[in-house]
Parts: sequence; C-alpha cells; structure tokens
Amino acid sequence: MSAMLLAINWEPELRGVLTVILGVVAFMGSIYLILGTNLGARLGFLVTLCGLAGWMALMGGIWWVYGIGLKGADPSWVQVPGRTVIQDAGDLYQSGVLENRLNLTDGADPAAINTVVYDGFIAEEWRVLGESEPAFGQAAASAGVFLEEEGAFDPGTFKVTNVFEIGGEAYPKILGLDALDQIAFFHKPYYTVVEVAPYVPLRTEPGRAPAAPEVDSSQEAQYVYMIRDLGSRREPAALITIGSTIVFLALAWMLHRRDRFVAENLARKAALPTG
Repeated sequence: MSAMLLAINWEPELRGVLTVILGVVAFMGSIYLILGTNLGARLGFLVTLCGLAGWMALMGGIWWVYGIGLKGADPSWVQVPGRTVIQDAGDLYQSGVLENRLNLTDGADPAAINTVVYDGFIAEEWRVLGESEPAFGQAAASAGVFLEEEGAFDPGTFKVTNVFEIGGEAYPKILGLDALDQIAFFHKPYYTVVEVAPYVPLRTEPGRAPAAPEVDSSQEAQYVYMIRDLGSRREPAALITIGSTIVFLALAWMLHRRDRFVAENLARKAALPTG
C-alpha cells in the first residue's frame, strides 16, 4: 500500500481518492467482513454502519467542541462594500457609520475635527480598544491591507491612532447573564472602525539613520470601516455530528426493531404444539 501511494505522489487528487478507497476497504471493509461471516451479510452491514455512524458522531462532537479537525472559514474582517475607506470626517454620517451628524465647521483645525469625531463615537457607545488588546493589532493589520489595496496610503506612511468597535453581542442568553450563554447561537453584526493618521514625509540623507516618523497634525485622519465575519470554523464538524447522530439513531432503531421481531417469532415458534 505504501509503495502504491508513493508511486502516485505526483498527483495529489488521485492520491487522496485512492487513500479514501483503500481506507474504506482496509478498515471498514475488514470489520464488515468479520461481522458478515458471523451475523450474516445484512445484519453485519447494519451493525458495521451503525458503529461507524456512532464513531463519526463522537469524533464530530470532539471537533465541534474544540474547533479542530475539519474546519470551515476562520473569523476575519471584511470590507463594507463602497464604504471601506472614508477620507472625510463628514462622510461618517453619510456612509452610515454614525447615526448622528457631527458638529463640524468649515476650515476647522484637523486636530479639532479628530476630537469631534472621537467624541461622536463615544456618544454613540462605540468601544475604544486599547493598543495592548489583541483585537487592536488584528484590526489594524486588516485595515492596512484595505488602505493599500484602495491606494489611500503606501506601506509605512500612516499610523493607527484609534480602533472603535460596536455590536457582536451573542443572543439569546439565559436570564440575560453572560455566564449562561450556552444557547446564544446568534450574534449581532460586529462593526469596527480603524482611525489612521498620515506621517510627515521623511527626507532621507545618505549616511544618516532615518528619523523617527511623526504624525502629520496638519491633515485629517482617515477611517477604515469593516465588519467582522465570524466565519464557520465549527460548521463542518456540527453538520457531521448532527448527521451522524441521526444516522446512528435510525440504525439503532432498526436493529432494535429487528431484535423485537426475532424475539416475537421465537416466542411464537416455542408456543406451537410439538409432535
């Protein structure tokens, strides 16, 4: 078997198909062969398939709990179509990020505009992430990719100054308690806004180390509007667990029903008069 697999290592698709076929024949087929010779072809097949479904249900349950094995898409930040990069503070209301208009005046100092925007997010109960939180770095990295894709900034020419987030709460919860969220399978949309500020252009001089970058206070900050895709990491395992459990229960019921028929037939035979 090993020699055969090594011989076709150049074709991964064919190798995977043959691995599954050989696994079915060697492992499940051998169990069915043993049970079939002792219980009969039909009963041996039912017992083998029932055992396989039970094992699949247990394995899928472990995968489901720990998020391992066959996994779906991982959580990630994705763009909000048409509203990903917002280069003007006044567009935060127009794009639907904020529910209320900001009190902005024409010709205001960029630092004052940034302060008004920050207060606007706080007033609408957006959470401000600290730089030490893991979500801050993850959101900043995703925002950097979107900024570079949109051509708003080149790599290394901006600094992430604030990260705001809102939503993401799970529901329904038992008695409204976070500690009792075993049935909280649904989530509200989880939005994130990353505020970035451009650096002052640096002049490089031969033979001298580059100066530390400084934020350009004469320019307004820009904003990256993203939504958190919670992914489907446990979805394949959940489908395997639920489907295998249904098959296992159905086969177990069929075996139980067969045992009852056999017992009734044996009792009827024993009740017949002899001689």
